[in-house]
Amino acid sequence: MAIDLLSPFKLNDTITLSNRVLMAPLTRCMADDDLVPTQDMVDYYARRADAGLIISEATIIRPDAQGYPNTPGLFTQQQIQGWKKVTDAVHKNGGKMFAQIWHVGRVAHPHFFDGEVLAPSAIAVEGSVPRMRELTYITPKAATIEDIQGLIADYAKAAENAIEAGFDGVEIHGANGYLIDQFLHYAANTRGDEYGQTPENMSRFALQVVDAVIAAIGNDRTALRLTPGAYFNMSEDNRDQAIFDYLLAQLESRNLAYLHGGIFDDSTRFDSLQGKTTSEYLRAGYSKGTLVGVGSYSFESAKEAINDDKFDLIAIGRPFIANPDYISKMIHGEETLAYSDEMLTELK
Repeated sequence: MAIDLLSPFKLNDTITLSNRVLMAPLTRCMADDDLVPTQDMVDYYARRADAGLIISEATIIRPDAQGYPNTPGLFTQQQIQGWKKVTDAVHKNGGKMFAQIWHVGRVAHPHFFDGEVLAPSAIAVEGSVPRMRELTYITPKAATIEDIQGLIADYAKAAENAIEAGFDGVEIHGANGYLIDQFLHYAANTRGDEYGQTPENMSRFALQVVDAVIAAIGNDRTALRLTPGAYFNMSEDNRDQAIFDYLLAQLESRNLAYLHGGIFDDSTRFDSLQGKTTSEYLRAGYSKGTLVGVGSYSFESAKEAINDDKFDLIAIGRPFIANPDYISKMIHGEETLAYSDEMLTELK
């Protein structure tokens, strides 16, 4: 029997989604200078509440997590109350919403905060801050064990803050070359202690963050995003696959709300996946849990992929920027507007 993307999906005993189409996290840099969600953000998310689940833009867990201008936070009461206005509007319109919680690691810049940039190892990333290209990246400090323990606690606190703000759960951002992903790749992690050198050690931080968030808010409200192939701010190393092989096996026992795949679903991009697409690789290593696919799928190609059991849910990104009524258009067979890069700053 063919699966209809617009039919409800039971994520777990706590959460049922109205359909299988998720709004992917999309960084918009729309918060105010105190990183508090604005009325524009309330309106933006409320208009897209007919997605099965909205995943918020990446939201920083503490001041030194910031690497982009005006990205929202979840570490002050003002920010929590700002997000409460967003989640109230989404829920009023019948939607559900997870907060994607984020620390950018070595992609942070002290322009945004007082203090050091933290990363697994003292290895700088090349380039400069998006939208502020005059700011070049600096060499980070290798996090101490005490630093790491503080980071884990702050992920858990951000998850608690998200629930206080009315979110239905959180997606831990463990992808795209940011802090958690930096621990998972040899290009960024050259540590010689219990957080480096072996798949078990290099997976330790990710698993400790997941476990701390589960302890704080429950596994039914905890999700994770991963990019097993090197992607953003990261060079590739074929040794990385062994890390993700180990990590995925460990995650299966956590019974997460879902696991969200990386930004590409293409077998030609990453040698470390040995010819598999991202979703093929994740499905093989994480076969018992709910898997979210992503990567320039259309509604029809996503429907085909889900019916072929490549993944269970689809996260749609750019089409939701151009079409806040994306789900309605799919229901009624209406033509969608094409996305353009200008829409990132022009459309709410």
